[in-house]
Amino acid sequence: MEKNTTFTQGKILQPLILFALPVLFALFLQAMYGAVDLLIVGKFAASADVSAVSTGSQIMMTLTNLVSSFAMGTTILLGQQIGCGERKKGGRTVGTAIVMFAVIALVMTVALVLFAPQISSIMNAPAEAFDKTVSYVRICGCGMLVIVAYNLIGCIFRGLGDSKTPLFTVAIACVCNIAGDLLLCAGFNMGTAGAAFATVFAQVISVVVSFAVIRKKELPFEMHRKDIRIHGRTLRKMAGLGAPIALQDLLVSISFLIILAIVNAMGVTASAGVGVGEKVCAFIMLISSAFMQSISAFVAQNYGAGRMDRAKKALHYGAVVSFIIGVGMFFLSFFHGDVLAGVFSSDPSVIAAAADYLKAYAIDCLFTAIFFCYTGFYNGIGRTRFVMLQGIIGAFGVRVPVSYFMSVQSNPSLFHIGLATPMSSIVQLLLCLGFMVYLKKKKVLFIIWSFSYGGGAEKILANIVNNLDYEKYDIDVLEYLHADKMEPVNG
Repeated sequence: MEKNTTFTQGKILQPLILFALPVLFALFLQAMYGAVDLLIVGKFAASADVSAVSTGSQIMMTLTNLVSSFAMGTTILLGQQIGCGERKKGGRTVGTAIVMFAVIALVMTVALVLFAPQISSIMNAPAEAFDKTVSYVRICGCGMLVIVAYNLIGCIFRGLGDSKTPLFTVAIACVCNIAGDLLLCAGFNMGTAGAAFATVFAQVISVVVSFAVIRKKELPFEMHRKDIRIHGRTLRKMAGLGAPIALQDLLVSISFLIILAIVNAMGVTASAGVGVGEKVCAFIMLISSAFMQSISAFVAQNYGAGRMDRAKKALHYGAVVSFIIGVGMFFLSFFHGDVLAGVFSSDPSVIAAAADYLKAYAIDCLFTAIFFCYTGFYNGIGRTRFVMLQGIIGAFGVRVPVSYFMSVQSNPSLFHIGLATPMSSIVQLLLCLGFMVYLKKKKVLFIIWSFSYGGGAEKILANIVNNLDYEKYDIDVLEYLHADKMEPVNG
């Protein structure tokens, strides 16, 4: 393991950035999957292939994000266990996660293979690209087991404070994916199918190599075969933390799929333009996403150790750094969107459509830079239900209705449709800020949102009591949620 697996002592900004950098590079390489597919297909195939890869990869990204979001429950739980000194429970947590996500992967595989045509139809895949979209979804669906596996590996190690191992696993997959795309798409002209096969093959290699490396690493918990089963209490805790995040991300992704379906009705050029624009967006939003994941892990450990002062400082540092970089992303995307889009397509009409769409996303860079950090903070302290609520409000209270309203106007543009995204981010940021004010007014500084796990919750409570400056934080109430009842603990 890397040396800094705990964030509960010492400096804050430097460890946070050092942890965030591998997360950033891992997200960058992960974004390269779909980007490389689209780049090579765009250079060596027709617009129909670009549209198919765009729609198909968006579907797969939705499911992958769903799995990764649900696995955040594992990340948070492991982080809190490390923070409060319950490292021996890690093997049980990881074992439960392995079995649970294996079942999820099998269910997704069956669903994608059997219902790929129906899913493509729901997405309004253009007639010229319909069969290719179905093929992409089915091929990638057959590889869901490995797709889930490599996402789970990343979430587990980020919970341990190790962001380098996930970077390593993603780097392997990215290199293999590029090689596969060049061979199958550019060399054998397999188009959409070649891109899908390359993606699955890359992730198979990544998982195999990753397990070989992990077996040689020194882990901060004991792992035995008997641990690889469903442990009821552990499952309930992980689901309680991860399910709200997953539901929120699923509904947010569905909102983007709805927008894509609206755009698909405008024709192949608009569909391909949004597809290219979304690939560019996957890169310009990386900094914010990296800080969100890093703050979640950082805050979870400090929350478990009762160091809420450090958790809040991490939030503020992360928001400032993320916003400064977000300003740079705004200027790059707003004024040079055509250059960025040109990396993924050589069709002038597609580039123009993508650049128009990116102007709206450029505005969004300014707001997501801050509210993503707040989302990571609330995830880390276990306030995942609020994260779910604000995500749903932003998606279906703002993004979908605004995008639909813009699309039914005379001569709708992709810029106007894209404005739904920054409008949603503004509302979500206001909700995050308002929730922080609400917590301060209620003077409920800590909520131990945990089922009893072998004395773990009691240790968290002890850490809080030992680390608090009561005069500084003006504490009135500490609440402890037990497996069977809620009991107030006077501070």
